[in-house]
Amino acid sequence: MSTVQYQCSMSLDGFIAGPGGDMSWLGELVLESDPATAAIVHQVGALLIGNNTFRGDDPNKGTESEGAYGGQWTGPSIVLTHNIPDTPVPDVTFVSDLETAVAMAKEAAGDKVVSVLGANVAKQLIEAGLLDEILVWITPVLLGDGVRLFDHPGGTNIKLEVLDMTGPNMLMRVVK
Repeated sequence: MSTVQYQCSMSLDGFIAGPGGDMSWLGELVLESDPATAAIVHQVGALLIGNNTFRGDDPNKGTESEGAYGGQWTGPSIVLTHNIPDTPVPDVTFVSDLETAVAMAKEAAGDKVVSVLGANVAKQLIEAGLLDEILVWITPVLLGDGVRLFDHPGGTNIKLEVLDMTGPNMLMRVVK
């Protein structure tokens, strides 16, 4: 059975995107230089993407590296959105219901990981008890402002268990 895993790069001060969703800082990082990071792409069977991330700022837009994992991803993508486009997008399925999106992504992933991309959809998954793991690439940059890894006004306490720490990568299981 597949694992639903939130994957993101995070600045040392806890931001996954700069102000306004700016991702240009990621363009300076070379994910392929870290063997553990490069291997992760091969473990992914499907993407579950939030609409803001799908339509957002790709620092590699218009280059060979455009898209998830610096352009290395080819496979099914499920986008959670309330604004389903009229024109189909190749290899992308748009869904408006969280549980349906998770079921479709798990089916598409088979025994591989469902990679969750997007802070908002990850937050929804945590709140619904549908997220299994969080994989964070801690990057050597301070952004100072932007989109936090997990933002929950009023606070909450989500217990995590560290499963692995390799180089700049930290893999945690969500304790349910």
